[in-house]
Amino acid sequence: MSTSNKTGYEIRADLLCLAEGILSGNIQRENEAVHVHNDTFPNDKRPLGEQYMSVEEVISTARVLNDFVTEK
Repeated sequence: MSTSNKTGYEIRADLLCLAEGILSGNIQRENEAVHVHNDTFPNDKRPLGEQYMSVEEVISTARVLNDFVTEK
């Protein structure tokens, strides 16, 4: 098992990457659900939702992850 200590900057960068991945995955799943619905119900087409994530959303999600990690 590796015992490398990460700096605060590295931990924050990792959390931001994880947050971005979570939000990106959410967008992809929502898009897939809309595509399945539109293929199944061609007379009831739904538009795709937001296709981007804001910086604020990424930071907010990273903060939630950080709060979880730092819980005692």
